Amino acid sequence: MLQLNFREQGQGRPLVILHGLFGTLDNWQTLARQWAAHFRVILVDLRNHGRSPHAAEHTYALMAEDVRGLFDQLQLPADTTLLGHSMGGKVAMRFALDHPERVRQIVVVDIAPRFSDMEHQDDVIEGLNALNFAGIDNRQQADDALARHIRQPDVRQFLLKNLYRREDNSFAWRINLPVLTAGVAALGEEITAAAPFLKPALFIRGGKSDYVNAEDKLHGIPALFPNSQVETIVDAGHWVHAEKPQEVFELVTAFVNQ
Repeated sequence: MLQLNFREQGQGRPLVILHGLFGTLDNWQTLARQWAAHFRVILVDLRNHGRSPHAAEHTYALMAEDVRGLFDQLQLPADTTLLGHSMGGKVAMRFALDHPERVRQIVVVDIAPRFSDMEHQDDVIEGLNALNFAGIDNRQQADDALARHIRQPDVRQFLLKNLYRREDNSFAWRINLPVLTAGVAALGEEITAAAPFLKPALFIRGGKSDYVNAEDKLHGIPALFPNSQVETIVDAGHWVHAEKPQEVFELVTAFVNQ
């Protein structure tokens, strides 16, 4: 179990937020500031990401145990809401199924419990690993180098949030890239459980995203989360919270307050 880096703001009922693959707690900072007027918001860096420790293994079971350690450390009450996006959403599901008594409800953003082939990350991983920091003096050069592998500017900007300068002024990745590269296939694993999570669960999907499909809505999600609702934000892709923050803010706020 690793001691995770986190940032806390606001007061009231706790809302814990977990980012996705290659993300950091900063990805949710804008929404966290809004929610902090209503709740005690705790943004978390998952293992091998952001400023949290690096480790040789990267699985949902281990990430869920890291989160349990954070709940223990902060002595979070049983009325805590746990929210996760993508990889963080699967961590939230795993945690809720393993420790249903620790949360009041969960929010899962644009991910389903089913197995997913992780080949869609191949270009990203290739681009991240291909970046030769010896020839990089600034972020624009890093962006230009990534563009050979990743065409979408918004995806590159998201990934470049992981870039930082070391004490000798050279650039490096904050993420544990070797471990994430080696373990990415495991992040596609199906989330299963002996018993379902009976408390409320809100699934938010992007209408332009294929991460949650009709079969997930009809069967996959209700099988594990029978007290769930699936809400679609029509004009959003996978990064729903970045593309449609106000809609996500309103959905989550109403759900937590219900």
